[in-house]
Amino acid sequence: MTGRAGSRFDLVTIGRVGVDMYPLQAGVGLEDVETFGKYLGGSATNVAIAGARHGLRTAVITRTGADPFGRFVHKELQRLGVDDRFVSAVDRLHTPVTFCEIFPPDDFPLYFYRDPIAPDLAISASELDLDAITRARIYWSTVTGLSHEPSRTAHHTAWEARGRSPLTILDLDYRPMFWRSPDHARRAVGAALDHVTVAVGNREECAIAVGETDPDRAADALLERGVELAVVKQGPRGVLAKTRTERVEVAAYLIDVVNGLGAGDGFGGALCYGLLQDWPLERVLRFANIAGAIVAGRLECSTAMPTTDEVEAVLQEPVDVL
Repeated sequence: MTGRAGSRFDLVTIGRVGVDMYPLQAGVGLEDVETFGKYLGGSATNVAIAGARHGLRTAVITRTGADPFGRFVHKELQRLGVDDRFVSAVDRLHTPVTFCEIFPPDDFPLYFYRDPIAPDLAISASELDLDAITRARIYWSTVTGLSHEPSRTAHHTAWEARGRSPLTILDLDYRPMFWRSPDHARRAVGAALDHVTVAVGNREECAIAVGETDPDRAADALLERGVELAVVKQGPRGVLAKTRTERVEVAAYLIDVVNGLGAGDGFGGALCYGLLQDWPLERVLRFANIAGAIVAGRLECSTAMPTTDEVEAVLQEPVDVL
């Protein structure tokens, strides 16, 4: 996983990768689906792709199986503009496959095939390119990567090398099926918050992180843990962000939802782009909100990520808000 000397990325992510097998028929269970589309997936991977769509130089740190789907991951990353030099294969493990069901507007059950363990949880500290991580303008990690060893230790090794630099972001991305128990997750997330400067999550994820679901109280609790920017996503109620000196709340944009599963990753990549532009926080949130909404109006996740021009075009138009 060693990079070329002197390289610097705008955005480096670490975490999940896999192949999304999404039904091409909506409103029916998997047992009745006849055809599927195959797409690159995994939250950290999607965020890197979303950043690349906005022109950022991005890379993802992850692992695949030594199998045809692993080769597909490399091909798609290259095609979608994400550097794949930190992606390696694990013998005797399979590249994860994820199925979903599509019941718009708000029911999208996910079925993860990651047994006995996903390769992306086999990332070890010895394989990390710490220079690339410390030099990255943004380093993005997710809570899922803390659920198992050796990935958990690798995450902490990266954070210790980075030294709580600005724009060290933790996606609170809590998925209970990856954890032994909620208490196990709370302890791991609590330890992680000591190393990051930005935290992003929805209300349920904030409950795991800091025990609060009220957006303001959750943001305040994250700030008390040393985070400099707390972003609380509220779905159709919009998004709230707080720093120690500023509170910004942005309403949600109305859209006909096709598949809501990639919206958070589209939001994340656009958030990274906006933060690197030094825009006012309100503009960053509006931009990220629109990006996420665009993805929710499309079937897939990775290839659904919008370009900057697509987001800006929506921002220039009158849009109904809740």
